[in-house]
Amino acid sequence: MELKESLSELIFSKGQLKKSIYESTCDSFELFRSLAKEIITQLKAKDETGENAMRFEFIDHGDFKFEIRFASDLLIFTMHTNIFEFSRNHEVMKSAYIREDPTRSYCGVIHIYNFLADSFIYERDADLGYLIGRIFINSEKHYFIEGKRELGMLYNNFHTSVIDEASVQGIIESAMEYTTNFDLLSPPYDEVKVASVGEMRLDVNKKSMITAKRLGFRFQADTE
Repeated sequence: MELKESLSELIFSKGQLKKSIYESTCDSFELFRSLAKEIITQLKAKDETGENAMRFEFIDHGDFKFEIRFASDLLIFTMHTNIFEFSRNHEVMKSAYIREDPTRSYCGVIHIYNFLADSFIYERDADLGYLIGRIFINSEKHYFIEGKRELGMLYNNFHTSVIDEASVQGIIESAMEYTTNFDLLSPPYDEVKVASVGEMRLDVNKKSMITAKRLGFRFQADTE
């Protein structure tokens, strides 16, 4: 039996491409990890008097996840282990950068989620968080971000944006700024006016009533 040559070429070329993208994404994620830790360290130093008693923490969860806690907010950064391609209808696919080399559309992905820190501290498992940004990184370490407000609008030049210390610091700081300005609003009264006996019997911080920044509201920019 003779193996079809085109098949072996396809498997090896696509496999090598994905390996290269995976390595670029891993390198980028480690840069996010180290700079996020440094940012938290600097914030701790600024609050060394303890007058504000704010919580600043960096928590590592292994190769593909870490979190930072600052004041009442928490950001979770995760790296997906698989490689993705933009859909044919995505705006990125229309760019000259992709048309020149279609393999540039294959990317690894880093997600940034925002939760309330208290949701984890008090084990409120029903509470909700939001995906505020996802970072697509190709084999050349060019990146594109889909996200809310600052993240989505400031970091969307795939052909010129390259992952480095300055860009990663800017992304983290923008995510923290957006999160800090994304305030917790009281939900509409009619959506929380009923509570069960079971909820009231539970510890008040662990009851099943959901807390989220925009519970009962459409998330800002979802209609944009």
